[in-house]
Amino acid sequence: MFAVLFAGNGLLVTALLLAPDIARLLSGQNEQVIEAYENRIAQLRVEVDRLHSRSYAQAGDINLQLQELAQQQEVLIEQHQLVRVLVDKADELGIEAAALPADEAGNMALAPSSGGNPDIDATAAAIAQMMDETQFAMTSIAETATKRTDSIVAELSGLGIAVDLPSELEGVGGPLLLPRDDGEASATVDDANAVMAALIRYKAARDGIDGAPIHMPISGNFRQSSGFGNRTDPFTGGRAFHSGLDFAAPKGTTVLSAGKGVVSFVGTKSGYGNVVEVTHANGLISRYGHLSGFLSEVGQAVNTGTPIAKVGSTGRSTGPHLHFEVRKADSAINPKAFLEAGKRLLALLG
Repeated sequence: MFAVLFAGNGLLVTALLLAPDIARLLSGQNEQVIEAYENRIAQLRVEVDRLHSRSYAQAGDINLQLQELAQQQEVLIEQHQLVRVLVDKADELGIEAAALPADEAGNMALAPSSGGNPDIDATAAAIAQMMDETQFAMTSIAETATKRTDSIVAELSGLGIAVDLPSELEGVGGPLLLPRDDGEASATVDDANAVMAALIRYKAARDGIDGAPIHMPISGNFRQSSGFGNRTDPFTGGRAFHSGLDFAAPKGTTVLSAGKGVVSFVGTKSGYGNVVEVTHANGLISRYGHLSGFLSEVGQAVNTGTPIAKVGSTGRSTGPHLHFEVRKADSAINPKAFLEAGKRLLALLG
């Protein structure tokens, strides 16, 4: 019994000492947590020595309550470990989980009651509070990931772009066995798996953003000089259809790929002068015209922002500018809708 009680209180001290780490992890201070581990280990050794010198061998309900606390401690420690994994994954995807409420439990010691026994009620309350907070951490990550995924899917769907999201039931199987009643530990693992599934779906949605031509194809000193649709033709003075957006910029300004894809054309086209085309997912093609030079070649894989050409005034042009088009099935689509969606998504991702 002494050994059981000693081990249980050791686990409790570990959980109490590590609880503040959750708040720091959720604020992105992983390095500070790691640096603090040596100090916390030293504190833990002192606390274990102190507990070793005390006797908790009591009869009756106190022992039963201490055993229940030891079980709760195991669940708490498992929760803490799962939260660390989930927070690291969320950090990789740019999600900052909500900070936990201020918690002084990590600095609490087991205060003896008037009868000389540990204050079991206060300890149980501290454990319950930390369990609620770790659950809150997992819930906040899942909610943020799900909300962002839904927003991305809505934006891209409005552009006619389908996002391939993995199913929650994809890649699972096994024999049909009777369920086991593992209590709170099993529920904790299920919750963590649900959060990880939400993060995986969010990553797939983010990959969909990268593959769409929704980012500005030019940076620096430029202005939009002509829009998409009917306009007065600069050469004939009559009404004519303009199939893209024009961005006036100094000759030689770098032209950037508007999304991830593969360069599918480098050369000249009638009216466009020098042209680069990039083929993206969902059958979309971005076209860049009136170029003064090429920085890419056919078959080259490019990412969003990859330099592919230089601004010029070749072809049917009145001066240096980039003509930017988005096309599908050989039909021009208004690029402004794509670029506006890109701005909203960039703001969403922070």
